[in-house]
Amino acid sequence: MTPWQKTIGQNIFSAIASSGQAIFSGTDNITTQPAIFLTGSPLRHITTMALTASIGLLTMFIVDFADLFYIAQLEDSALTAAMGFAATILFFGTAFYIGLMIATSALAARHIGQGNPEQAHRYLTNILVLSTILIVPLAILFFVFAPDILELAGADRAANQAATGYIRIIAPFMPFSVAAMVCSGFLRAHGAARRAMNVTLSMGITNAILDPIFIFGFGWGINGAAVASACAAIVSAIFAIWPIIKSYGGFYRFTLPQFRTDIRPIMAILIPAILTNVATPIGGFISYRFIADYSNDVIAGFAVVGRVVPVAFCLMFSLSGAVGPIIGQNFGALKFDRVRTTIQQATLFAIAYTLLIWPILYLLSGPISDAFYLVGEGRHVFWLFAVFLTPLFFFNGMLFISNAACNNLGHPSWSTLMNWLRNTLGLVPFLWLGREYYGLDGIVVAPAIGGIIFGIAGYMVAQYLVTTQARRTALTR
Repeated sequence: MTPWQKTIGQNIFSAIASSGQAIFSGTDNITTQPAIFLTGSPLRHITTMALTASIGLLTMFIVDFADLFYIAQLEDSALTAAMGFAATILFFGTAFYIGLMIATSALAARHIGQGNPEQAHRYLTNILVLSTILIVPLAILFFVFAPDILELAGADRAANQAATGYIRIIAPFMPFSVAAMVCSGFLRAHGAARRAMNVTLSMGITNAILDPIFIFGFGWGINGAAVASACAAIVSAIFAIWPIIKSYGGFYRFTLPQFRTDIRPIMAILIPAILTNVATPIGGFISYRFIADYSNDVIAGFAVVGRVVPVAFCLMFSLSGAVGPIIGQNFGALKFDRVRTTIQQATLFAIAYTLLIWPILYLLSGPISDAFYLVGEGRHVFWLFAVFLTPLFFFNGMLFISNAACNNLGHPSWSTLMNWLRNTLGLVPFLWLGREYYGLDGIVVAPAIGGIIFGIAGYMVAQYLVTTQARRTALTR
C-alpha cells in the first residue's frame, strides 16, 4: 500500500471513529420511513424509480462510454480491445456488488413493508460486514492473477498487458464500490430514489471530470481511466453512506451473535443473487472466447457494443432494481394484486422503451462507428447489433423483471437457474451453430435466439410465482 492510500484509509477510519453513535446507533435512533409503494399507481412508481435510477446509471455508463471513446482516440485497436477484456473480467466483481445490493434491497424492503425498520437496518450492517469479507479476497485474486485470467479469456500480449494494468489499479478500490452499491440498495428499499440516484450520479460526474485530466493531461492513457474510476468509487461510497447517517438513523450496531442469526436469510438471497449475476460475465467470457481468434478490429467492435448497450438501454437495466423494492414491499404487505400489476406494467414499459431506442441506434450506427474508429469487420459487428439485436433486447428486459420478481418473492434460486441457462444453454449452442454456418455474423446474431426463449420463460415463471404465493397465503389465513 502506498503512502497516499494509507492516508486515505486513516482519514476514513478517523471520520468513522469521530462520528461514534451517529453512525452505529443501535435501535434507539432508527428513523421510521413509510412504505410508500403500498399505495398509488404501480406504473408511476415504476417510472419514477426507473427514471431516477437511469439518470445515475446513464451518467456512469456514459462515462464508461467516454472512457472507451478517449482510448479510441489513441488509435490503437489493442487498447480498445483491452478495455473490452478488462470490463468483462471486472464484471465478475460487479456481479458480487449487484448480488449484495439485491440482498440488501429485498430483505430491507420486505421488513419495511412489514413495519419493521430496525431489522432492515440490522440487515444493512451485517451485509456490509459480509461484503468486506467477500470482496477483499476477490480483489486480491484479480490483482495477482489478472494476466492469467486475461490470457484464459483470449487477450493477446498487447491487450493483455494494457488490461492487466487497468485491472490492478481498480482492484484495491473494490471495497468502496461494494459499499456504495449495498447502501444504494438500502436507499432504494425505502423508495429514496433521488438519494440512490445521487450515488451513481456522483460516480459518473467524478469520472467525467477526471478522465480527460488523467488520460490526456497526465498522459497516463488507459491507466488514467482506471485511476479516475478508482477515485469515483471513493466518492460514490461517501454519497451512499452519508444520507443513511443523516436521514435514516445511521447503521445498526454490529454484534457477532446477530450476524450469525442473520447470515442464513442473507445467504438465502445473496448466494442465488451472486450466482445469477455471475452468469452474465460467464456468458461474456464465453462470447469473447468465440471471437478471440478474430482480429483486434472485431474485438474492438464488440467492446464498443459492450459500452453502447448500457447507455442505450439504461432504463432497461434500471428496471430490475426499480421493480424489486415495489414487489418486495407489496409482498411483505401481502398485496399480491399489486405485485402482479407491477410485473405486467413493467413489461409494457420495457416494450415501449425498446421501440423508442431501435430507430435511434439504427440511424446512429455509422456516426458511432466513425467516432470509435471502427473499421472493416469491427464496423460490421456494430451495424449488426444496431439493426438486428436492438429490437430483441426487450426479451432481456423480460428476464430482468423476472429476476426481480423471483428475488423479492422468496425464490432467488429460480432467477439463478434462468440466468445460468440463458448464459450457457441459451448461448453456447447458438454461438457454435452461428459460427459454423454463418461465421462472424452468426456469432453476433444467433445468441439472441436464447434471449427470446428465456425472456418469455422468465415472464411465465414470474406470473406463476405470484399466483402460487397468493394461493399459499390464502390457504394459511
